[in-house]
Amino acid sequence: MWTLGSQMNYRLARQSDVPAMARIRAADRGTEDYWKVRISGYLAGELHPREALSPRVIYVAAKADFLVGFIAGHLTRRYKCDGELEWIDVIPEHRRSGVASELLRRLAAWFVEQDAFRICVDVKPENTVARRFYTKHGAETLNKHWLVWSNIKTALGGQRAEKKKSG
Repeated sequence: MWTLGSQMNYRLARQSDVPAMARIRAADRGTEDYWKVRISGYLAGELHPREALSPRVIYVAAKADFLVGFIAGHLTRRYKCDGELEWIDVIPEHRRSGVASELLRRLAAWFVEQDAFRICVDVKPENTVARRFYTKHGAETLNKHWLVWSNIKTALGGQRAEKKKSG
């Protein structure tokens, strides 16, 4: 499980990554053009989700020069949270391989560096796969559409424990 993840290169996103991130998002919803505008604006700090604050980050996972996933988050005041996980996407061929968990760990570490601990994520009630993933990493139900980490450090601790078990 961690062998595949260790072959990945995890780094901060660049504007040149936007077309690949848009392709990944458009595979499940919307069009590439729609996502190019949204992701580019978000990354540049020109598109602001509701109650979002300026500090934001996007991390990508790449195998060679091929993007296989990304995660985005920002500071916020929404639902009395300190931060919000905006998007996480991994291409189907790399799901359940540890890539999403590593992306979440990196975003969690960024939130901790920002002194942001209470982190929210919007998840459709019928998206049981995403809900299982987030709760496995310490999130709890906030309301019908939102989950929350009371302390995002739990997402860091869970990953360390998983690595120790399998490594």
